[in-house]
Amino acid sequence: MKLDAIQLLALAAALGWASGLRLYLTVLLVGIAGHWGWIALPPGLQVLASPLVMGCAGVLAFIEFLADKVPLVDSAWDALHTLIRIPAGAALVAGLVSGWAGDHGNAWGVMAALLGGGLATTAHAAKASTRAAANTSPEPFSNIGLSLFGDLAVPTMLWLAWAHPFVFFPLLALALAVMAALIWFCFKFLRALVRRVRRPASV
Repeated sequence: MKLDAIQLLALAAALGWASGLRLYLTVLLVGIAGHWGWIALPPGLQVLASPLVMGCAGVLAFIEFLADKVPLVDSAWDALHTLIRIPAGAALVAGLVSGWAGDHGNAWGVMAALLGGGLATTAHAAKASTRAAANTSPEPFSNIGLSLFGDLAVPTMLWLAWAHPFVFFPLLALALAVMAALIWFCFKFLRALVRRVRRPASV
């Protein structure tokens, strides 16, 4: 299936956003969609449909699925992937758009990379800060619940971007607003927690 302009824009936004939450699952799902012909991948993303790439993404997605359920391990995983998710999100969106843009592919590719990197940064920052705040609680259930929500949100939003882009856009706007609020709230919470830990005990 070829993408129209609205679907392309929706998928570009979905790829950037989803990469900040579940990069390897995103790569795997896009690869599967291209491999089975559900979506005609542009030249910049056709490599994702390779069985080798899908196999590697599948293994890493499984490792991430497990690591993301363990308190503190999830935050260490997020810290490591700060250097991976954001540039990967930019590259995926640039790869999606550049082949469609024709003679202006380079310019559109740069703008797409900025969009993808920005969305990936927002999603990653919200995820990492929320999970770090959740790790201050001794019970593991909030971590598992938040992780499962991310596991479901990524394929759902990717599917909506492809099948129902006009439903996807308001949901993305809502998700970004919630994420911005979470980043602000969690940052304040963690900063207050660090100050409390560092404060010398009163004699």
